[in-house]
Amino acid sequence: NTDTAHDDTRAMHQVITRRMKRLLADRNVNPAEIAETGGKVSKFAYPPQLIVVDGGAPQVSAAKRALDELGITDVALCGLAKRLEEVWMPGDKDPLILPRTSEGMYLLQRIRDEAHRFAITFHRSKRSKLMLESLLDDIPNLGEIRRQALVERFGSVAALKKASVTEISEIPGIGAKTAESIVAAISQSQASLSVDAATGEILESESDA
Repeated sequence: NTDTAHDDTRAMHQVITRRMKRLLADRNVNPAEIAETGGKVSKFAYPPQLIVVDGGAPQVSAAKRALDELGITDVALCGLAKRLEEVWMPGDKDPLILPRTSEGMYLLQRIRDEAHRFAITFHRSKRSKLMLESLLDDIPNLGEIRRQALVERFGSVAALKKASVTEISEIPGIGAKTAESIVAAISQSQASLSVDAATGEILESESDA
């Protein structure tokens, strides 16, 4: 699908641009400024020496274009296409084919798989928080501050479901009566929720999808 491929390369360009702009910003930070913030280490305290993108020639080209536009020339780049596990380098017409037993190939696979795992975990966590926020929105007299406190404390419907009235009432601003209302609301919501037996994740029922 041409549209899907275009969206994929555009997203790759945007992500690399956004991340590398932060790298450039970190490079421009004065050490004295870091000391003033209590020595807080940024996410780019150790600049990347290699960027591995998930994809082939189009994705690598999009990432390379982003680096070129930002003037970054000291970070290596390659892509790993999953279907045949081909390694693509910027500007090359053909991929590198590494032996399946290659330690280099194994390292690239581990990097890619860890990135996938992190992304899946992040989006699952984000989805769980959105579901919890939606549930709390339906509880009367529960203000924004208390809703956010509950989301920060429990993070998901599943975690809140396991909490007792006493544990919920320990949240600042939430008394026993409000905690009981929250427990009741969760109990009523169970008819429209199901649990993924493999992950324990609370899922929407098919009728609500």
